[in-house]
Amino acid sequence: MYLCVVKTGTKSAKTCNYVGLKNRKNMSNNLLKGKRGIIFGALNDMSIAWKVAERAVEEGATITLSNTPVAVRMGQVSELSEKLHAEVIPADATSVEDLENVFKRSVEVLGGKIDFVLHSIGMSPNVRKKRPYDDLDYSLLDKTLDISAISFHKMLQVAKKLDAINEYGSVIALSYVAAQRTLFGYNDMADAKALLESIARSFGYIYGREKNVRINTISQSPTMTTAGSGVKGMNSLMDFANRMSPLGNADAAECADYCIVMFSDLTRKVTMQNLYHDGGFSSMGMSLRAMDQYNKSFDEYRDPETGEIVYG
Repeated sequence: MYLCVVKTGTKSAKTCNYVGLKNRKNMSNNLLKGKRGIIFGALNDMSIAWKVAERAVEEGATITLSNTPVAVRMGQVSELSEKLHAEVIPADATSVEDLENVFKRSVEVLGGKIDFVLHSIGMSPNVRKKRPYDDLDYSLLDKTLDISAISFHKMLQVAKKLDAINEYGSVIALSYVAAQRTLFGYNDMADAKALLESIARSFGYIYGREKNVRINTISQSPTMTTAGSGVKGMNSLMDFANRMSPLGNADAAECADYCIVMFSDLTRKVTMQNLYHDGGFSSMGMSLRAMDQYNKSFDEYRDPETGEIVYG
């Protein structure tokens, strides 16, 4: 059940939230009962991966968690581990050796092959250092692509070689619409997301043909995670997307729900897709709310008598 509120005094910015979040366990349908999963990228309770891990366990799954050794030390993943009774397996997702250990250890502690995997990994040193797109540090670009996209290929290749994922298992990577459209400030992360989506299609064909494993990306609304907060103008971007989207922005908890459906047996024939989860933003050109705000920006340039915009 949703509670949708139009906040007055904030130019009709609409927010949608679940009613009764504290009672989410009562909403469980056991969609993942008996399934085993690996969640990469949970850092803190702002993380989409954190929400996915919580929902997966609520739906009956057993999971392991993985993040970089630094993130494990500095973040709150140990807290999540205790709450969900999930082992944390530190790993650098750009290291094939580390990824092999994650899959082998997960199969061991969970008692069998894996049924679902979430790739929620992304970081751009160029964005962190505020390098504009036309003045990139190429060594940092290599790191952006390796961490945010090529790690996904490594993950899939390792899993396939180890035969670690069950038939009709589901692998999801989180993406963003900047893979298709230019959005100011997203920088080389847009290139990484485009590569990520391409890997899902290319590997999805091979893994589907040979092992019936499905691979998809979910293109999520802009979400204020720890990583997202580093994108220039993130608050403005979220406000714009919210005004443009008929249903408003999808938050992290709602994205987690979508991931659960994609992990479940209800979507056994969905693969190689980039699935938009953005309240309709990706299909919009201009909304009334966005147009209204756009027009207000010209108020100081209007002729008080005619109401016409005075240019120059």
